[in-house]
Amino acid sequence: MTGRARARSRGRARGQETAAPGVTPFQETAGEAPRSECELVGRGRQRTAPGAVSSEAVIQISAGFQQVKIGERGGRRRDFHDAGINTRQAMEHVRESKSGFSGSPIELKANFFKILSRPQWVLYQYHVDFKPVMESRRLRSALIYQHEETLGKARTFDGALLFLPHKLHNTVHTTVLYSETRMGEKVQITVTLTNELPPTSPVCLQFYNIIFRRVLRMLNMQQIGRHYYNPTDPLNIPQHRLTIWPGFTSTILQYESSIMLCTDVSHKVLRSETVLSFMMGLRQQNGDQRFPEACTKELVGLIVLTKYNNKTYRIDDIAWDHTPNNTFKRGESEISFKDYYKAQYGLDITDGNQVLLISHMKKIGPSGGPPQGPAMLVPEFCYLTGLTDKMRADFNIMKDLSTHTRLTPEQREGRLNRFYEYNPWQADWSKEMRGIPLISCRPLENWLMFFTRRNNDVAQALLQTLNKVSTPLGIRMQRAIMVEYEDRQESLNRKDKYDSVKKYLCVDCPTPSQCVVARTLAKQQALMTVATKIALQINCKMGGELWSVEIPLKQLMIVGIDCYHDTAAGKRSIGALVASLNQGMSRYVWFSKCVLQNRGQEIMDGLKVALQGALKAWLKHNNCLPSRIIVYRDGVGDGMLQSVVNYEVPQIMESIKTMGHDYAPKLTLVVVKKRISSRFFARIDGKLTNPPPGTCIDTEVTRPEWYDFFIVSQAVRMGSVSPTHYNVVYDSSGLKPDHMQRLTYKLCHMYYNWQGIIRVPAPCQYAHKLAFLVGQSIHREPNMNLDDFLYYL
Repeated sequence: MTGRARARSRGRARGQETAAPGVTPFQETAGEAPRSECELVGRGRQRTAPGAVSSEAVIQISAGFQQVKIGERGGRRRDFHDAGINTRQAMEHVRESKSGFSGSPIELKANFFKILSRPQWVLYQYHVDFKPVMESRRLRSALIYQHEETLGKARTFDGALLFLPHKLHNTVHTTVLYSETRMGEKVQITVTLTNELPPTSPVCLQFYNIIFRRVLRMLNMQQIGRHYYNPTDPLNIPQHRLTIWPGFTSTILQYESSIMLCTDVSHKVLRSETVLSFMMGLRQQNGDQRFPEACTKELVGLIVLTKYNNKTYRIDDIAWDHTPNNTFKRGESEISFKDYYKAQYGLDITDGNQVLLISHMKKIGPSGGPPQGPAMLVPEFCYLTGLTDKMRADFNIMKDLSTHTRLTPEQREGRLNRFYEYNPWQADWSKEMRGIPLISCRPLENWLMFFTRRNNDVAQALLQTLNKVSTPLGIRMQRAIMVEYEDRQESLNRKDKYDSVKKYLCVDCPTPSQCVVARTLAKQQALMTVATKIALQINCKMGGELWSVEIPLKQLMIVGIDCYHDTAAGKRSIGALVASLNQGMSRYVWFSKCVLQNRGQEIMDGLKVALQGALKAWLKHNNCLPSRIIVYRDGVGDGMLQSVVNYEVPQIMESIKTMGHDYAPKLTLVVVKKRISSRFFARIDGKLTNPPPGTCIDTEVTRPEWYDFFIVSQAVRMGSVSPTHYNVVYDSSGLKPDHMQRLTYKLCHMYYNWQGIIRVPAPCQYAHKLAFLVGQSIHREPNMNLDDFLYYL
């Protein structure tokens, strides 16, 4: 062993335990603020591991920031060392302007993207004191977490400094909070406002960079060094056994007129060679005596990639006295490296005599504790990155690399545009939902699957696939009772069969059901996708929740109304009402009611009773009535607006009064209109294209006598996108127009039958589906036992 290696080995022995990558002795204390299930046991101890940090995306600076630790910075970025140094002010001749005037103007493009933030946005800095003093930073974070209602979800806390995107609601700068540990110890927390930071302050700019790097990680990009790379889009150079990961550098700073993101193309070269094979080559070249010295010289300082978890490590030393047969402490028991990799990743170590590599962890341990021990790496599973001096001297290798890494201006612009488009406009999250547990699941324990004899194979394949896809989603699915029947109704078409099934299960025998056409299951390669969608649909029909959006308004009832005309029953009117039953709209339970009325009868006559039923259901569900009601009225044709204003609004208010004379919630009625001729276009990169989802138009082309706006909520792959027109015809809520528009757009995300954004708020689409099912297939009012289920999807 060389002197250099011995010195590192001595340092490693000073109170530091070794561990496999990701299983450090302090793994349980390396997380963010714990969730409510954390067990607080005292002033420096915590018995169970904290919950995971929320991974919600932060798209706009104005939306605040999620929990990010100051320690995540990894030290101050070099970009910020020079912040605040103003040399221009000392030079009078350039104080007012530093621009030249000669020459001819030329249009240029640059690799800068403007970051939009609200001008009035301020980051509030607070100092936090604990009495008695809490030694554990993680325990301090847990105590702060208990006051989420006061502090809000968007915050960052490093143990002493607390940053919030809003000011605490008090007249003084100090807020006193009280917490209690798991052991019953009372703790007084004093939160004192110390600074108000504008969006251009260096601290805010650092947070923007932290947030942006978190977004890159959420896009499944891998951090190597300071930059991020995309492992899903590799460039292969097989003749040299090299792979290139394309990536990007990024920095957010204040420039002349705005805050901008500067980004450039970067590349990371990976080798197909493992460290073990590289070491075997060194042994052959240098012999056994010189092998340790040559190995240390070549490997120490290199960055390696472990493909089983796509993480990079710096080789700091070689543990000549450790092999995969050595053990380390995992929890309360000892496990060998060989057994660990087999159990954790399903990997078999073929060479049991290979020595292990040492990588010192940068993260420090808990407050007052020693630094985390080094990670022990198996050379067989580590891949070399970068180029050796010998490879750099090889003309052919460098020439082949340059074809991928030396980009012309046009190629570089194309790469940067691809980077810009990583936040897609498709408004579709079907891929992101694969294998992700749902918010809440209903077990499928007692259910039947009916199928015809000729479709026996298809039915069995569907059942097996449903069992495969349901477990990752969190759905507990028992085996179905398989019922094979002989289809003797050849005279009936497909619609007749569907109508008879739905009429029986929605009226006579109220049971949620799912019909599947056999032809849909014929393509085996698409069966997993189809089965996943079927499992999702079954779950939400039984009352499960698939996804949610955050809406801060409390005790808010959202109502969607639509109507349908049943041509088979003499154009009888069918009105459907769907209302939310949750106090906090971050999660959803829906009440559905359908009414049938004679031709010419005002639709609101029946829906008045349906709204009363929704209010009674809310009262039963929450032990109180909603303080705010927002009604989205769809199905209003041209010339009907006056009828809505003069007749339906009073009917809704009268329906509300039946719940008690003292009950007077804030009410908003919005007329939703899809069949419009308005179209909007955006000029992006010099091309005329569809506006991105979420575009709101509330000026110039709106009516001066209305409180109206347009929202482009969808993204289309072909043609021009159609906006939706919203007209607020009654409003006593006092909601600001911006809040009304944002709420409306968020509700377009909540339709469970489509993993993307739809044209109208979800309750409107639910009401349409219910009215359509009754008018097309059932022709009768559904059984009231189904009122709390989305059985009509």
